[in-house]
Amino acid sequence: MTFLIRQRGLLTGVALTLAVAFVPISAQQAERVDLNAIYKIKEEGFQRSRVMEIMSWLTDVYGPRLTNSPGFRKAGDWAVKEMTSWGLVNVKLQPFGPFGRGWANDKFSMMATTPGGSLPVIGYPQAWTSSTDGPVSGDAIYATLDTPEDLATWQGKLKGKFVLSTAMPDVPALFEAQAQRYTQEQLTALEAETDALGRGGRGGGRAGGPGRGGAGQAASFTQARAQFLKDEGVLAVISPGRGSGGTVFVGGGGSREANAPATVPAVTIAVEHYGRILRTLQKNQPVRIDLEVKNTFYDDPTSFNVVGEIAGTDKAEELVMLGAHFDSWHSGTGATDNAAGSAVMMEAMRILKQSGLALRRTVRIGLWGGEEQGLIGSRQYVTETFADRATMTLKPAHAKLSGYFNVDNGTGAIRGVYLQGNEGVAPIFETWMKPFGNLGMNTLTIRDTGGTDHQAFDAVGLPGFQFVQDPVEYGTRTHHSNMDLFERIQEEDMRKNAVIVASFVYFAANRDQLLPRKPLPAPQPAFGGRGTGAGRE
Repeated sequence: MTFLIRQRGLLTGVALTLAVAFVPISAQQAERVDLNAIYKIKEEGFQRSRVMEIMSWLTDVYGPRLTNSPGFRKAGDWAVKEMTSWGLVNVKLQPFGPFGRGWANDKFSMMATTPGGSLPVIGYPQAWTSSTDGPVSGDAIYATLDTPEDLATWQGKLKGKFVLSTAMPDVPALFEAQAQRYTQEQLTALEAETDALGRGGRGGGRAGGPGRGGAGQAASFTQARAQFLKDEGVLAVISPGRGSGGTVFVGGGGSREANAPATVPAVTIAVEHYGRILRTLQKNQPVRIDLEVKNTFYDDPTSFNVVGEIAGTDKAEELVMLGAHFDSWHSGTGATDNAAGSAVMMEAMRILKQSGLALRRTVRIGLWGGEEQGLIGSRQYVTETFADRATMTLKPAHAKLSGYFNVDNGTGAIRGVYLQGNEGVAPIFETWMKPFGNLGMNTLTIRDTGGTDHQAFDAVGLPGFQFVQDPVEYGTRTHHSNMDLFERIQEEDMRKNAVIVASFVYFAANRDQLLPRKPLPAPQPAFGGRGTGAGRE
């Protein structure tokens, strides 16, 4: 029978000791909420918060944190030292791999000279692409290179050129605000079931494999085009970034594989600057470009997750986990994606430790590497610790994990939980949310959400959950962009989130039983893409 999620009221300014009165009698009998513990968690998290200090270290000092880059490794060492100083135990860098080469951009400079004057260009190299041979100069050219016939047309005409091969995208005016908080109407709509598909572990990603002719042909042409550009002696390929007003969304463009051959440098620039250059070329006017890109590859293919624990008491052999991905892209400092989640989880651990509250189960944090390349760190951790998704061969620890809680949708305030189709936890979380109604948390949605590390747990039948968060500027301005910086972080939201996470973890660690589980999924021989879902843009 489908659990119907009810509309939830908000707690008002009543004494904390009366909050239990808002919990239905049946829920009180099923779940106990220790309001004295919540008081201690709120006091520590609101009065002595360190979440923004953690944020600044992860972004201003050690950002960006592209997996296996120097920033990523230094951030990991700092996190181990910091959590150890708080009194956590078994804090370490837990290796996984092979991930592939690390990469970092050391220098980028680009100027375009048009008949109207010089233009300092906002841009960034795509991750894992090659450097230029020192400072290079040449003419820009617009050349469509979408088919084998296009390559034949331009053969012998691109040596020493900077190639723009992308048509100019539309750049609409920003009539609507880039930042958004969920309205109560939107949250209510989010509660509705959206389909009747079987849910057994489908959050683990789609199976991949041979036989997809279209994808294979596209990959083959991409490789052929890359070799063509190199053979032609192209100086760099320049593309317009998604975003506008100086916001540039940048991802990867090269290979992480060891000893991968050098490629033509790939650069993503602000769409307005791309447009100016392209329109000038289309008028048969010259554009001269001066570019220097210096990137460094790091050969150690082994990466790591950061783990640490607070030891439990009478149920110490059982486990509750919380986590977030630690890595980022490279054009910003990875603030909302996902230093925000990492800082919230670290702060939640600090709050639990500093509050002195006893935890029956052991609580373990996991800060994951390689999420941006396909949940690599969390998937390998789950495979080694709990179960192999390909065979659904369970390890003893599988029976001892109560649940995993994840934050990875930016800086926005937590408004509820995606249940991933787990009907059994709904009345439990309903009760746990009641003390936080006055913080705006009042929504449970049965829906799945994808694209982040809770999927690795859900894929092997473990209770894995992502919180519903206000979008703020996540999809419009910060997610994978050069504007993903400390200044986009909302401090009040971060404090709330750390308190809520710490409380949910405390509840899970101290309830008599493990959290309910869905039926075990069938084996899935290969992971495909990262998956998609509501809440991940």
